Amino acid sequence: MFSEELTAQLAAELDQSERTRVQVEHFSKRYPGMTIEDGYAVSRAWMKLKAAQGRTVIGHKIGLTSRAMQISSQITEPDYGTLLDDMLYGPGDIPQDRFIAPRVEVELAFVLKKTLQGEKISVDDVLDATDYVTPAIEIIDSRIEQFDRHTKVMRKVFDTISDNAANGGIVLGGNKAKPRDLDLPWCGAILRQNGVVEETGLAAGVQGHPAIGVAWLVQKLAPWGERLEAGEIVLAGSFTRPVAARRGDRFEADYGALGAFSFQFV
Repeated sequence: MFSEELTAQLAAELDQSERTRVQVEHFSKRYPGMTIEDGYAVSRAWMKLKAAQGRTVIGHKIGLTSRAMQISSQITEPDYGTLLDDMLYGPGDIPQDRFIAPRVEVELAFVLKKTLQGEKISVDDVLDATDYVTPAIEIIDSRIEQFDRHTKVMRKVFDTISDNAANGGIVLGGNKAKPRDLDLPWCGAILRQNGVVEETGLAAGVQGHPAIGVAWLVQKLAPWGERLEAGEIVLAGSFTRPVAARRGDRFEADYGALGAFSFQFV
């Protein structure tokens, strides 16, 4: 288990990487005994560092929700990270220089009206606590190299977790709907990049139902003495592959009855 000193050191490295846009080498390579718990400890230390810099928590994200991603990462469950106020964007211009290697994913966001906490949470509990569901794009990013600069080996899940589950930003747009007014697994989206359809998908790709991940997250936060607060945004997980974004790229996300919106990296 990482010491407090090492945990703080690695959190500071992530913070510097984000500010300088220079990626760091894999933590798991430098510290082969690293565990998932170490990853979450580093992530939390980084978020505390950001809080000291004036950032505030606006929600959480769930990642690695698809079976294919879990197999490739050699894990059997998703991961999660924290959303901060400076990560939130609306449709329109997104500053490219805010990120290192941004990629775009299609998701649904749950916006809560009630607190969710405890180790026994059901999908019905999540739906009852949700004010509305709305389309969301997650911009994932990497402060830690995706592939090692020397060996070209892909980073491990411990690295991704410590890197705030690779979160970089979120874009909210489209319409808002009460969760019980939707057949959530059948909510779908079309993602166009510069006019070309790059991805399509259904929310059923997120563990069969997007609220399942939210319930899982509440249970994972409980041992840390944490919970989901009323008003928070929860990204339920991507149901498309990540699409690399470059300066000048324009994206259109069409969620059918839930509306459409566009944004571009400038």
